[in-house]
Formats: sequence, C-alpha cells, structure tokens
Amino acid sequence: MTAPPARTAHFYPVPNEDYANRIAREWNLPRDGEGHVTRFRVEAEFESRYSVRQTGGRTILELWVPAAELAEFNSRVRGEIELVRSFLPGFPEGSVPG
Repeated sequence: MTAPPARTAHFYPVPNEDYANRIAREWNLPRDGEGHVTRFRVEAEFESRYSVRQTGGRTILELWVPAAELAEFNSRVRGEIELVRSFLPGFPEGSVPG
C-alpha cells in the first residue's frame, strides 16, 4: 500500500473484519476481478486523529484518511501487513492464505 486509488480522495480502512469481507466480496470482486482483506496495526496515538465514521448500519464503520496524509499513515503502520482473506473468481466465499 503506497497510495490510494486515483479515484478517491480518502483511504478508508475499516476496523471490522466482517465489513472488510463484504467490501472485498461484494464490491471489489465484481468491479476489479478480485478482492483482498488485510490486517495491520497503526500507532494508536496517530490513529486517534481520525474519527471512526458510521457510514451505514452499526457495523459499517470506516476511518477516513485524506489521501494527502497516506504517506504519513503508512509510516505509522507497525508490524506486518497480514493477508487475511482473498476473494477471487471461482472462490466467491473467499480463500484463506496458508
């Protein structure tokens, strides 16, 4: 992850794995031919500058990180970025790496 897609002004990490799976399966797979869910940690103090926004139901939560701040956001990621699940053609239920 080095830059947000050009079509967006924000990067939207989601703190809920169920919602991340829905995005990857229902939006990314049909539009892009694949969708992936990752897990990563960001310094808590840095992350707290972004409020969690409810953009739908109770579990539809997102952080809105302006694209202009993505380089700094990336520098605050701690540890590995883990691939949790991939949604690919022929595997719409998702596959777990490993």
